[in-house]
Amino acid sequence: MRNAIAMILGLTGLVLTATVPAAADEPAKRGEYLATIMDCAGCHTTGVFLGKPDPERYLAGSEVGFQIPGLGIFYPPNLTPDHETGLGSWSADDIVKAVRTGERPDGRILAPAMPYKHYGRLTDEDAYALAAYLQSLKPIRHQAPAISGDAEKPTAPYLTVIVP
Repeated sequence: MRNAIAMILGLTGLVLTATVPAAADEPAKRGEYLATIMDCAGCHTTGVFLGKPDPERYLAGSEVGFQIPGLGIFYPPNLTPDHETGLGSWSADDIVKAVRTGERPDGRILAPAMPYKHYGRLTDEDAYALAAYLQSLKPIRHQAPAISGDAEKPTAPYLTVIVP
């Protein structure tokens, strides 16, 4: 069958070409897939906790935080490559380390709600693909509210769980 199709195409003078993405694009595409199944947007997109995710601020951080009793209130940060409010100054290695171990470049450990212990099982290829995707995003300037310690007054809305 394949030979018949090739012969017909050859007789008609048609030439078929396939567009193959550049090798540099492939890790970012894999990273986009991973960010989707890992549900990064489920915390890191503006408006998501209010039931109205803002597609213009996809992965640009949340304006609503969540309280972890005894630790404080955490606001999911901006994951876009904006240099002032996001990951723009982070290297791929910095992103991979934070995703896998929970440690930021400044040494601070991410909130325990960030599932870095599970993400620590990502292969090198997948971890760096995720970093490539985050670095490929359009930079969006959006500063998530500052973390509030357990005894501090929060500066923005937050979700909490009350244990009976």
